[in-house]
Amino acid sequence: MSITRAEALDRTAQHIGEFGFFFDFDGTLSPIQGDPATVPLASGVREAIARLAAVARRVVIVSARPVAFLCQRFGGLPLTLSGMYGLELGTPDGRLVTDPAAERWIPAVDEVTAAARQELAPRGVLVEPKRLSVALHYRTAPQLAGPVEEWARRRAEQTGLRVQPGRMVLELRPPIESDKGTALRPLLSDLSGAWYVGDDVADLRAFDVLAEREREVVGFVAIRAAVTNGSPVDGLADAADFTVAGPDEVGELISAVAARRAPR
Repeated sequence: MSITRAEALDRTAQHIGEFGFFFDFDGTLSPIQGDPATVPLASGVREAIARLAAVARRVVIVSARPVAFLCQRFGGLPLTLSGMYGLELGTPDGRLVTDPAAERWIPAVDEVTAAARQELAPRGVLVEPKRLSVALHYRTAPQLAGPVEEWARRRAEQTGLRVQPGRMVLELRPPIESDKGTALRPLLSDLSGAWYVGDDVADLRAFDVLAEREREVVGFVAIRAAVTNGSPVDGLADAADFTVAGPDEVGELISAVAARRAPR
């Protein structure tokens, strides 16, 4: 059953120390821009996240980004960083754990990255290497959507990598059953409730897992917020309890949640 933003805040305030808060990164905590390597956090987000981490059981960034990238934005905060759809996990004490099954695909990723730099980058596609995957961004060249999709499909067939779609980006990654849902599931076991805030099609799997947890565990509170960024992806807003306009408003929402209880 969907609940309003005000109801979500009220229900969370009662037991915030037993809640987890999970956030996508791009388009949720940061604006979407042409160069993904230099994207900043939205105004006030880091400070709001720090306040939330002081009162919540767990705060997690769940992203397709590598943990190393997330550390550059959130270093020094007691967060869990789930990178590469859970193939990497950065713990609050600074350890990095990588799925060993993913590491053996690094040579294939390197091969595809080199080919993309040679064949796609000169045409205007931004090639973003991520160690365990490579992302092909065509936001600045939307007319290349079809050719990039065909190129990625052929490379996936040749190498065994999997194509992961996103907002004007395709990612070639190991063919391992990992997504934002599988990344979320093991981090829910000790929580009485959880929020997930995201803006892209990959975040639907996290919404699904929260719904499953709510059905399986009596009393578990699941709260799903969709960030629209002016044009919500198909199905995301419908699956959410409520919507948020953009990353600046997400920062305000986080501050509102954190303000419901004094630090532990």
